[in-house]
Amino acid sequence: MAEFHELGKSGELLAVQHFVSKGYKILETNWRKGSLEIDIIAIKNDVLVIAEVKTRSTNYFGEPEEFVTKSKQKNLIRAANRYILEKDLDVETRFDIISVLTNGLEHKIHHIEDAFYPTL
Repeated sequence: MAEFHELGKSGELLAVQHFVSKGYKILETNWRKGSLEIDIIAIKNDVLVIAEVKTRSTNYFGEPEEFVTKSKQKNLIRAANRYILEKDLDVETRFDIISVLTNGLEHKIHHIEDAFYPTL
């Protein structure tokens, strides 16, 4: 497996651990439906959290969260709508970004709640 895939997987694992430590219940990881994908789907206090995880080994080119583009946000919103319809959910939904900087030994997690909002 390519090194960046390993880095991404380790970041997602750290993000899941972070959510669990904060009292979130993990519903899904790496949920896919066709071309739609959500890294982590969690719930806490009746709020469904759709989380995008961005992992980098350095912030030389910018913080990981800066790489969640408008296009990626639109895809996450479409994926969340699909998931909510499929599961027939009626809950408040929030979009978070988990930014992970790690060199394999040390890591820094930045959890951005309400990172972006769906637009009409």
